[in-house]
Amino acid sequence: MRTAHSVETVRAAERALMAQLPEGALMQRAAAGLAAACADLLGRVYGSRVVLLVGSGDNGGDALYAGARLARRGAGVTAVLLAPERTHEGGLAAVRAAGARVVAATDAGPVIARADLVMDGIVGIGGKGGLRPDAARLASLVRESGAAVVAVDLPSGVGADTGEVAGDAVRADVTVTFGTYKPGLLIDPARSYAGAVRLVDIGLSLPSASLPSVSSGSSAPSGPELEALQYADVAALLPSPTASSDKYRRGVVGIAAGSATYPGAAVLAVAGALRGGAGAVRYVGPAADAVLARFPETLVHTGPPSAAGRVQAWVVGPGIGDDAARVADVLAQDVPVLVDADGLRLADPAVLRARTAPTVLTPHAGEAAALLGVTRESVESARLSSVRRLASEFSATVLLKGSTTLVAPPGGGPVRVNPTGTAWLATAGSGDVLSGLSGALLSAGLSGVDAASVGAYLHGLAGRVAAAGAPASAQDVAAAIPSVWRDVRG
Repeated sequence: MRTAHSVETVRAAERALMAQLPEGALMQRAAAGLAAACADLLGRVYGSRVVLLVGSGDNGGDALYAGARLARRGAGVTAVLLAPERTHEGGLAAVRAAGARVVAATDAGPVIARADLVMDGIVGIGGKGGLRPDAARLASLVRESGAAVVAVDLPSGVGADTGEVAGDAVRADVTVTFGTYKPGLLIDPARSYAGAVRLVDIGLSLPSASLPSVSSGSSAPSGPELEALQYADVAALLPSPTASSDKYRRGVVGIAAGSATYPGAAVLAVAGALRGGAGAVRYVGPAADAVLARFPETLVHTGPPSAAGRVQAWVVGPGIGDDAARVADVLAQDVPVLVDADGLRLADPAVLRARTAPTVLTPHAGEAAALLGVTRESVESARLSSVRRLASEFSATVLLKGSTTLVAPPGGGPVRVNPTGTAWLATAGSGDVLSGLSGALLSAGLSGVDAASVGAYLHGLAGRVAAAGAPASAQDVAAAIPSVWRDVRG
């Protein structure tokens, strides 16, 4: 599992390690990894033209020491100082000793225009807000130059802890980060500024995450801020039938979805549930004929949901229209419930907060904004704080859909960020498939956090397989789930 830690946690770990090492050793470790990444990107170091954008403090020091290493390998290095009086003294001495040029920010235009690679060491992880005007001018010159850009620890101008971008920021091709990922490197909008992220181990001792996931009653730990599942984590969580399994032991999921206007939402939610390993799917709603025509194995009922028979979890809301009674009936049942789409609009907030069984909410940014009483833009610009606020206010697991899907537990603790997916998943019905898939995992006994994050992971992989660089429909995504499931398990 990949983890990301807060600035405060990273700094505490750095202080502890520096107390055990000779002075400057930690910065030299970082500089060595940074220089190696730049050399890989350049391909040929000798004769290349490298420009260092150097701010004050340790971030600039990392860039200067890395630049010195490249200069000793034959690169033509120029250090551009944005704060000459506060430049890291040891790094500046090292880069000068290696033969690099040093120029003021006001004279940087010509050297940036000729650069093969620009190293962004303007602002470190403690930076707040966007770039200041002089730094923003240099960032604009870099964009115009077409040079490859390597950010030191994270792109200058982005929020390390939040993923927010409050003004001008550097857009990197590669970000070399030290010790651990920073939350802003994994969450949009900041993630889109980071490019490819390369983690350099510098020996920090950091609190780690472990499976199984945080329980719904846990308190916020001093460990990671974010977790990103990987294949092994997902494989360990995927349910698997045994010789004694029957359909009830595998999990029966109820689907309360669809309407006369939107029967396809019911079909797609059922598709996701069946592909997601449910032992059986019970469907309740007016789209029964459409569901049975596509999936005759579905158990249908005319309603209400509470009279449909035994289920281990419910999915309610996709395409349900204005049928508030169906939503209320599902929410009154003492089993895990996933609420999506129209269900988010129709659900009584007081009922959601009062539920004792696990609840999973799966809004996109617009639906999240409506639940929070804010604008869609405010949710999209502050995704991490928004998903945490939703989880806290509704005492529910919240899966916030988007370019980076986030899953927050109801009681605090690390937020899961989904590393899979493709822009082709932005298609009608894709979310209905995700709801059915995650609902099936809920019915199999996974916690809300695990069902939502594993569902998002598989859904993202299925989207990649279904699209393969071309448009794909929601049905294509559902059909690809078994193949990615086998791949993860294999």
